[in-house]
Amino acid sequence: MTIGVGLLGLGTVGAGVASILTNPEGRHPMVAELALRRVAVRDQQRSRPVTLPPGSLVTDPLLVVDDPAVEIVVEVMGGLEPARTLILRAIAAGKPVVTANKAVIARHGEEIVAAAAEHGVYVLIEAAVGGGIPIIEPLKQSLGGNRIQRVSGIINGTTNYILSRMADEGAAYADVLAEAQGLGYAEADPAADVEGGDAADKIAILAGLAYGGTVSRAGIATEGIDRLDARDVAYAAQLGFVVKLLAVAEHVGDNADGSASLDVRVHPTLLPTSHPLAGVHGVNNAILVEGEPVGRVMFYGPGAGAGPTASAVVADILNIAGIRKVSGPQAGLDPLLAASRWRRCTLVDGSRTSHRNYVRLRTRDEAGVIGKIGTCFGDAGVSIQSIVQFPGHEGGAEIVTITHEVLEARFRDALAAIKALEEVEAVAACLRTL
Repeated sequence: MTIGVGLLGLGTVGAGVASILTNPEGRHPMVAELALRRVAVRDQQRSRPVTLPPGSLVTDPLLVVDDPAVEIVVEVMGGLEPARTLILRAIAAGKPVVTANKAVIARHGEEIVAAAAEHGVYVLIEAAVGGGIPIIEPLKQSLGGNRIQRVSGIINGTTNYILSRMADEGAAYADVLAEAQGLGYAEADPAADVEGGDAADKIAILAGLAYGGTVSRAGIATEGIDRLDARDVAYAAQLGFVVKLLAVAEHVGDNADGSASLDVRVHPTLLPTSHPLAGVHGVNNAILVEGEPVGRVMFYGPGAGAGPTASAVVADILNIAGIRKVSGPQAGLDPLLAASRWRRCTLVDGSRTSHRNYVRLRTRDEAGVIGKIGTCFGDAGVSIQSIVQFPGHEGGAEIVTITHEVLEARFRDALAAIKALEEVEAVAACLRTL
């Protein structure tokens, strides 16, 4: 039985998918049963890194979605539109969809899931998070018997490469970013990566799967590394930490109506060097899942690129093809593979969450300054784990404090009091700490 595949997009990932489908030798036997029927591109005359079946190239993506010979639609074109519209059109035609589009799923996932359930087709998204790392299906199936307490991860390779270089070489953020762009690790416009938006898209998807409900992408508190100072990376190292851009989704309790209350956020974080995620370097990604009764499990590997992402896309295609082969095209949906929503999720007010914190202050180099800062923390009910003074510029001082876990509202009160001290020139940095 041959299954026709239509491909929307032939960029880095699309070319990787096409290469696998047109070169099945040595792979799982089912790959040979997948036939690439149509491929939508912007420019038919452009040279391609892969040899495609004759007559398969088209410039109108509707010719892919609407082709009766296309039984599975693969969307790897990226962007919100026309990707969303094309996905919904394929679903309405009764065709399963495989997509690597994290932005569409993070923002329109509820609409797409509802449409897929109505028409009885699968929308599989393994490639949307973590590149070649298998994390979506484990969350939907393998870990389904657990109460997931926390999902945290390094899920943006660009920022992890930049932070690794800053830590290893003491390089400035702007210099490493420019080099990452030259190497192709960062886009010409790196905002989605360095400002945290890409990681927020991905953690919205992971949180929805882990906790069984739609997570508001717009409500995720997001801070990137674009304002990170190299000295904070250096001070963290001296104190036994590494700085990583961490995406976190944590279950903080259930509401009276039975909905799950979640703390979902993206921000630079100081990790102890003993933490499992601290050793993830370069462009690699890792996702740490903590649950009961499984404990801690970590998924690690390349988070982007043609090969890893194409591998995840083809895995989803094979999933669908395998079900069709065994049960036929009209088979009912597997509730685990389809991952239907089963409860409502709400995001907790950030001021009601508790965290450890790293604070760097620029102050006058005078006797009694540390004492006054400590008093401000104490009056607000903030316990200090450590406080260290480093030499500052032009005779000043830099005071670095790490707090114990504290309610965010109390921490903000302490910072407001510290800012009001005449000896304090600025709160130069404020980062979360694990």
